[in-house]
Amino acid sequence: MANHSTKYMGFELRSPVIAGSSGLTNSVEKITELEKAGVGAVVLKSLFEEQINYFINKSVAQSESFHSYPEARDYIGNYTKDQNVLDYLNLIRDCKAHVGIPVIASINCISSSEWISFARRIQDAGADALELNIFVLPSDPKRTSVQNEEVYLHILNSIISELKIPVAVKVSYYFSSLSNTLLKLSWTGVKGLVLFNRFFSPDIDIEKFQITATNVFSTPEEIATSLRWVAMLSGRVLCDIAASTGVHHGEGVVKQLLAGAKAVQVVSALYKKGPGIVTEMIDFLDQWMERNRFSTTEEFIGKMSFKKLDNPAAYERVQFMKHFAGIE
Repeated sequence: MANHSTKYMGFELRSPVIAGSSGLTNSVEKITELEKAGVGAVVLKSLFEEQINYFINKSVAQSESFHSYPEARDYIGNYTKDQNVLDYLNLIRDCKAHVGIPVIASINCISSSEWISFARRIQDAGADALELNIFVLPSDPKRTSVQNEEVYLHILNSIISELKIPVAVKVSYYFSSLSNTLLKLSWTGVKGLVLFNRFFSPDIDIEKFQITATNVFSTPEEIATSLRWVAMLSGRVLCDIAASTGVHHGEGVVKQLLAGAKAVQVVSALYKKGPGIVTEMIDFLDQWMERNRFSTTEEFIGKMSFKKLDNPAAYERVQFMKHFAGIE
């Protein structure tokens, strides 16, 4: 029988499917169901930097970064009332007591401020690793790309110096030189790059004159962006890569592994189809491996990456051509 385990961030995962950070990973009961379905690890629902600073300072207003993230105002205020940050530490402890898969804590951050020291408490609570979800929207015309990139580097250097557990960083593709920036991030000692995070997408209600959210869940077609960059960077950065966004079925899992991902994170598929989709993904992976005579995932991870292909030009092609598109 095929061995579908994989190595990611120093962990031996029983499967390459990771439950990404979401409302589906905010309780022991939900995480236990995901473990039964076959996930190799779980990323807990994120704490926001603003929540931690609120907890530390007893006031959201004292957080220097609060006003740069205005869409979080109502969410932060309400969420902090409902769930104290200390509950997050208890969730980590409870998960470690009841599940056998790696438990990865998550912080959604945009600066390196007081919250950095709090990360040690996450480590002390028993988290196996920490994933930093960082997204700095390059919307300020007065800030250069170098200044924006320095935020990421500063956060990672600060947090890695504080912790002994492995750290992953989940980022977007909003960089002027994506490959170069991600290579630099891998030099910090980070153990994993998660490509890519999914952020708030605004829409306008033309009758109520309000800003609303759109495209909350990903679609299978969105796999193309992460697939390209996983393949481009596999074997070229100094850490493992996990793929995220657009993986909705077993075929997507196989594609990302072939591109060079050591693991894949799923969220939207779990919301749409429930934990059972994980079992379906793993069954598909097993059948595909047996059909193609692969005994382990190591035999084919990265087989279709930029570095391994004889003619990798397709990954760098940006123009829409008949040859690749298959249409006139």
